[in-house]
Amino acid sequence: MTRPVLRQPVVFAPDTAGIGRDAIRALYAELALHPKPGLVSPLDSGSHDDMDMGTFMRSLFSLRGYFRDIAAAGAGGADFPVLRALGLDAERRMLAATGGINTHRGALFSLGLLAAAAGALKHEGQSLAGAALGQAVRERWGRALVEAGHAARHGDSHGARAIRRYHVRGAREEASEGFPLVFTTALPALDGVLARTGCLERAMVQALFTLMSVLPDTNLLHRGGAAGLDFVRDGARCFLEAGGILAPDWRERALALHRACVARRLSPGGSADLLAATWFVHHQRRGAERP
Repeated sequence: MTRPVLRQPVVFAPDTAGIGRDAIRALYAELALHPKPGLVSPLDSGSHDDMDMGTFMRSLFSLRGYFRDIAAAGAGGADFPVLRALGLDAERRMLAATGGINTHRGALFSLGLLAAAAGALKHEGQSLAGAALGQAVRERWGRALVEAGHAARHGDSHGARAIRRYHVRGAREEASEGFPLVFTTALPALDGVLARTGCLERAMVQALFTLMSVLPDTNLLHRGGAAGLDFVRDGARCFLEAGGILAPDWRERALALHRACVARRLSPGGSADLLAATWFVHHQRRGAERP
């Protein structure tokens, strides 16, 4: 009689260091992009007097281990308080590296959650196609994110005050729903331009302006109130309606909005955070497609 073969369960060991590197590359890709209305780039500091590209590079250097560690925590099945503790520790390192300047707090949150989701899915051998990363965030940590969002509304941060005053969604609400703006708005814009032009730079600009046209960005509300938010949204919509990056004068149009934002001290930092998240998801999905 032949004995049955007992098979050991397959254990997947995700490349958490690779996930971490991709997250840092996503932040660098966002930083290096130009034109970006009101935002820091290699060419200028946008609407910011207290930071430049060097400030952001010091911040990126301080965060190298964070995304690797949070991906490993996701692979280990960590609950939200563990992820939050890792994020707060990374924020302290960031502030120490930048002299107290907040360069990446929003990205620590959104990109950190997506890195944790990537670690979890790769550990389990699941696909990263489609909206899998966003769904993983929603299913694993969505309830905790909703609770954290309720608590944060009573805080004293710029974002919390803007959420209370203008009754808009915050980053925690967006994350708790699986980052719908990344998967249903920014990624289709990026993928569409890539398919037509093969140019990642123009695809990222298109994705950024698409996000700017719809996001209730608390950074803009803090700096310019409802009028500032409307100004940037309307400017982004006009850019897109004129053909976006497919228009022959797209760069001049984008630079004109950049100059107008600088004159008004407006900076769509929330859109920049989601653009980095979009780049990260795009590259995670592309990597999963390769044999």
